Amino acid sequence: MVREPNGGPPGMEDRGYPARAAPRCGGLPALDAAVAECQACPRLVAWRERVGRERRAAFRDWEYWARPVPGFGPPDAALAVVGLAPAAHGGNRTGRMFTGDASGDFLFAGLHAVGLASQPTATHRGDGLELYGVRVTAPVHCAPPQNRPTPAERDTCRPWLAAELELLAPGLRAVVALGAFAWQALWPALGAAGWSLPRPRPAFGHGAEAVLPAGPGRGELRLLGCYHPSQRNTFTGRLTPEMLVALLTRARERAGL
Repeated sequence: MVREPNGGPPGMEDRGYPARAAPRCGGLPALDAAVAECQACPRLVAWRERVGRERRAAFRDWEYWARPVPGFGPPDAALAVVGLAPAAHGGNRTGRMFTGDASGDFLFAGLHAVGLASQPTATHRGDGLELYGVRVTAPVHCAPPQNRPTPAERDTCRPWLAAELELLAPGLRAVVALGAFAWQALWPALGAAGWSLPRPRPAFGHGAEAVLPAGPGRGELRLLGCYHPSQRNTFTGRLTPEMLVALLTRARERAGL
């Protein structure tokens, strides 16, 4: 964990903590530990902890994580998959991104189908799931009410994503943005992590692709858009398993995996 100069944990309403702590993390383990201690957004802190206390009937025997959820995957990942935020009874319960909810079931089945995950399901942190060359993360690390973080919460959390991308930069070759929120949140984070951004910024769409040129300490980066595997999208057929597998296959090829 990255401690404040006085040796104590971050304050609940200290919105400057991510911006101060993230650049001081010398690797992904330190970053993940610092993320898990963050209390910068009072509304999100209150919500994630309330959900952890009240729980859903199906999970009444679980001890909820109820903290910020770090990214998940190897530190030398060539591909990053970026979502929106942890689900209240998914990642906020299990402590691992996209684990324990329907969206994660859909995503990990797709990653497994293209050879990027060891198994098609993700139920809890000790379930044996491994990702191959892929790191899964999000622009917002706390579960938000109604799955809708505010712009201020997104911006407060941005230094974590920027630091994560910068730490991955030497080997990172492709990023999949799951949904318009992730697509839009990624641009300033990528800029803060040292990439030159195209102007105008390409619009989001399923299958959209943008190329960011190579720079010092990093190669060319491909940003790909994909519909978010939300139940709304998967139940209506807006995003089918075949569509996800095709998109992930292209992303794997762009990443050289």
